[in-house]
Amino acid sequence: MSVAAAPRRLPFERPNVLDLAPLYEILRREAPVTPVTTPVGDPAWLVTRFDEVRALLGDKRLGRSHPEPEQASRISTAAVQGGPMGDYETEEADHTRLRRLLTPAFSAKRMRALTEYMQALVDGYIDRLETEQAADPDGVADLHAGLALTLPVAVICRLLGVPESDREHFRSLSYRMANYASSGDDAYQAWNEFNGYMRGLVETKRAELREDVISDLVRAQEEDEEFDYDEMISLCVGLLFAGHETTANRIGLGTLFLLTQREHWEDLTADPAGRIDSTVEEIMRLGAPGDLGLLRYAHTDLDIAGVTILRGDAVILSINAANRDRSVYSDAEAFAPDREERSHLGFGHGPHFCIGASLARTELRIVFAALAQRLPSLRLARNMNDLEVCTTITGGVTELPVTW
Repeated sequence: MSVAAAPRRLPFERPNVLDLAPLYEILRREAPVTPVTTPVGDPAWLVTRFDEVRALLGDKRLGRSHPEPEQASRISTAAVQGGPMGDYETEEADHTRLRRLLTPAFSAKRMRALTEYMQALVDGYIDRLETEQAADPDGVADLHAGLALTLPVAVICRLLGVPESDREHFRSLSYRMANYASSGDDAYQAWNEFNGYMRGLVETKRAELREDVISDLVRAQEEDEEFDYDEMISLCVGLLFAGHETTANRIGLGTLFLLTQREHWEDLTADPAGRIDSTVEEIMRLGAPGDLGLLRYAHTDLDIAGVTILRGDAVILSINAANRDRSVYSDAEAFAPDREERSHLGFGHGPHFCIGASLARTELRIVFAALAQRLPSLRLARNMNDLEVCTTITGGVTELPVTW
């Protein structure tokens, strides 16, 4: 089978929430940089092979901004990752400055300080799941609502200084912002509402700044005239959104990988301490959320894999496809925590490497070690193919019924 010349439309139909469309393997082999049509009908380049995705993730000739934003191709109607972001003239300098501001917030020291808090949360959530299961006539509990979503929300609220009592409000806004199946008008209305919520929170905090990330950013914005107020608000919104959405989905996908391939779950329950790190890294390799990829725009003409990408072209970097590249990983499609190849692009690469990587790893380690120790007989209560899949850019499932 060969790749057709006409651009194919994203997203490609996949057999289930864990496996990718077989087309990705063909593209990696025959056309690692190929023209596609985005879900909203705009042209873009799709990059699927590990080497090219890794190289372009670290290539400063690509960025999130666009020289002519109104003319830019869009990947979706979502307000997050849907189109260009930032100032074309200052993007690199802005990113460097914001990265420097945020690095202390996600330091190893702060992660260690959060570890005991996370462990207590997870133990409490599992206690509640046990109560829920005992009260249910079928002995079923929802791991998504009771743990996968609840933990990342609580942790990012603690880190940023957001009242956890507001979780239902910003969770609803997050879903609307990232939902590419609904109208773009609603997504951007939600974005505006989220920004309004964050302005109110910032102004409330300003009177009594504390030891949290939003307080740190308020102090920085007061001291640095180049740090624009609206830029600070957008950054806070982005941190709150990304800090819970992606981790929640990886907990859900990781649970599905483990419980649908029982031998790996049994290996983990037999030796949680010894196997947790490799299990988490394999979840990060295969569990990249969403069906579309990371959106970038060419800031200059460039050649890659025999293809010329022109200034202003949209480029979609498929982390999912790259992390399943058979030239990099043996039995690449398989979930195999014991594999020798440990590197992956699940947190990105280069200057945009995920600043919250240590936070996500810590949460995943605590969650899966605790589940393995406390609920070793855990199993799905419903067929995986019957679970509802999210229509947001981060993907995942909306429920995770389990029993034990």
